Amino acid sequence: MNWRRFFPFLNWSQPTADSLRKDAWAGISVGLVVIPQSLAYATLAGMPPVTGLYAALLPCIVGILWGSSPLLAAGPVALTSLLTFAALQPLATPASADWVSLAIWLAIYAGVIQLLLGSLRLGLIANFVAFPVISGFINAAALIIILSQLPALLGLPTDINVTWPSRAADMARQMPQEILQNAAFGVTALVSLILLKRLLPRLPGVLLVCIAAIVVSDMIGFADSGGAVIGAIPSGFPEIGRIPAIGWALHRALLPAAVIIALISFTEAMASCKTLARQRGEQWNVDQELIGQGLAKIASGASGAFPVSGSFSRSALNAYAGAVGGWSSLFTTACVLICLLWATDYLYHLPRAVIAAVIIVPTLNLLDFAVFRKLWRTSRDDGGVAIATFAVTLFSVPYLHVGVFTGFTVSMLCFLYRRARPRLLEVGVHRDGTLRDRAVHNLPPLASEVLAIRMDAAITYISAPVLERYVIERTQQTADIRTVLLCSSPANDIDATGIETLRQLHRYLDNRGIALRFSGVKKQVREMMEKDGLAQQLGTAAFFSTDREAIEALAR
Repeated sequence: MNWRRFFPFLNWSQPTADSLRKDAWAGISVGLVVIPQSLAYATLAGMPPVTGLYAALLPCIVGILWGSSPLLAAGPVALTSLLTFAALQPLATPASADWVSLAIWLAIYAGVIQLLLGSLRLGLIANFVAFPVISGFINAAALIIILSQLPALLGLPTDINVTWPSRAADMARQMPQEILQNAAFGVTALVSLILLKRLLPRLPGVLLVCIAAIVVSDMIGFADSGGAVIGAIPSGFPEIGRIPAIGWALHRALLPAAVIIALISFTEAMASCKTLARQRGEQWNVDQELIGQGLAKIASGASGAFPVSGSFSRSALNAYAGAVGGWSSLFTTACVLICLLWATDYLYHLPRAVIAAVIIVPTLNLLDFAVFRKLWRTSRDDGGVAIATFAVTLFSVPYLHVGVFTGFTVSMLCFLYRRARPRLLEVGVHRDGTLRDRAVHNLPPLASEVLAIRMDAAITYISAPVLERYVIERTQQTADIRTVLLCSSPANDIDATGIETLRQLHRYLDNRGIALRFSGVKKQVREMMEKDGLAQQLGTAAFFSTDREAIEALAR
């Protein structure tokens, strides 16, 4: 048995003292950042803060051991946390026991979906979610994240509904001092994080800002004066495998969201893997990474946490800090474990406004409104898909999966529409000896009684009727045509409808004394025609190996 297939970490190279030193430095650097980020993303997901640390513990180890990218940091991320919150908001109260139970099952379902896709080597299915859909959704999700955190950043009510304006006004009248203190922490943290990222990117800005905020909060008695702090966080290792029971109706309600999280989170992880692979000149396996990410989600659910994913920012920091291999993630996990066992008491005074700033700053990098203009210039179809996904996602809050489904549906309709209108043109002999568009190059026909046609598409149930209609109309318009040549080199596929259409077209032309000929038929298309019997029906004389052979035979 090939154990390395089931345990890919056995392929890791033997570490050296130098590589371990580099991995330790990079892993500790990421670990110091992931601790406050985990608390923030747990809050974003509507979960108790400690579950963020749980989600950064075992999932990080499992993801790196069974994944294919040695530097991909698995753990809590903003986008997946937002999707978790959006999926559970109609079903339970945030941070309640029911909410946590649903989040656990959501992580398990999303992980099982990814694990099955990877095990069945269906990783390419993630490509069905097109770039315009991803772009529109991520921009909308980033905007939703930022807007959702602004109340906490400014010390205002965080539960957004129709009564929020009146409640915010009442709070401003009754507790102006508390609001000013919260806003001071939030705005100062926001500005500090942005400045540190731009001016001193090597420093762990998130950690420094959080430490400073904890010290100041404790010194001024911020919590005692009514300030919003993260509060007590239980210490100790998470209970593994304690999965609560939920009703069948809730199981069914979680499945659509689990599919969306599985696809969107893996698309995010794929972007990180591709970037890291280009930078390091390494290969990665999409199916193996699906297995790793799926197992990481399952491990997160088994730890009592929520869905995780590969973090682009922490993976980039891992590479930037000089990590050599997967050992760096083990050092990151050690930092989280130390925090869970001995340092959770120090997090009590961390202001929630600072947590909001920690969420907002990295999310700003997800905003890219210029992509809409770029896509619109390149293709109005793709631009329209991105804009539709963006708009529907914004207006469907909290049902964010509706935006993805809408974008996917519109993109597939555009795809089918383009395939239903293939490029069909009559060709003639160019001065370089090739067959080119007669209208564009002002070319004479191949011969006086020959109609030479090229369709730049596969011959399928979508395009075949268009080809048949075009040939029939052209032969009716020109009475002296005796040969129809289909230049078939662009057609790399044919289905049963395409073969039957060609058979009916052959009968139609044969009844009118017109021969049907093909040039440059690809091997896989010719084999399909032979299996069906159409090639034998047409005869070997109907096929020319190349366009040049057809020109020499028919131009005479």
